[in-house]
Amino acid sequence: MVIILMDKRPIGVFDSGLGGLTMVKELIKLLPGEDIVYLGDTGRVPYGSRSKATITKYAHQDAAFLAKYDIKTMVVACNTVCSVAFASLKSGYDIPIYGVIDTPAGIAASKTKNGKIGVIGTAATIRSGKYEEALKNINPELKVHSVKCPLFVPLVEEGWTSPDDEAALSIANRYLGELRKAEIDTLILGCTHYPLLSSVISKVMGDKVALVDSGTETAKYVAEKLQKNNIINDKNNIGNIRYFVTDSIHRFSKTASAYLETDVHGKVEQVTIE
Repeated sequence: MVIILMDKRPIGVFDSGLGGLTMVKELIKLLPGEDIVYLGDTGRVPYGSRSKATITKYAHQDAAFLAKYDIKTMVVACNTVCSVAFASLKSGYDIPIYGVIDTPAGIAASKTKNGKIGVIGTAATIRSGKYEEALKNINPELKVHSVKCPLFVPLVEEGWTSPDDEAALSIANRYLGELRKAEIDTLILGCTHYPLLSSVISKVMGDKVALVDSGTETAKYVAEKLQKNNIINDKNNIGNIRYFVTDSIHRFSKTASAYLETDVHGKVEQVTIE
């Protein structure tokens, strides 16, 4: 007889801005009974251009905010934080904490046919070399091509994500040209903001390049772990999502409602975490 241990505590998710919604959307789909507390540090986005010390400070402030809600697990939906401060965060809490690097690296390694994988991310993520390290640990023969794309986050935060947007296409063409020349067949979107630009990225790279969404793939892994460890909420429960931001409620609500395909107006609260 299998004993199911219900755990009604919420899942905590944080990101530097809107990007973590890619993970929230998948968690809602996979675990509709779970309560989720989401923090988007929109007042200090982007993190990718900051120093390691600043990113680490921000990460600990984000985590401390979520911990106040008696969460049962924490998901760091920010690749930049996972690249430079993940170990520091894990040592500070006695709950499971999940990042967004190892799982998508494994997916990319299994998808590639020619052994050429591209990674795009913020300056801090690319500088850390964490994706290359994860991929080489899986298969030392893989050819990894990494490109920083710092303007992608502001594009998403401004809502300029259409494949017909001239600014988005121009920037994407400039960043991704190197990866086209490298003839990669798999591309890791190494920032949870980037899937919101997937149609732009696909238009530039072509349909023969498989895109690996770090947020979605990590959400699948987290859901699997929670179910395996029997710490999910009652499946008949209707999950409640709470959204917190550190800047404009209106802009976040508008973009989040469109992306999540549900109205979050009135469900977002502005907070101060410093």
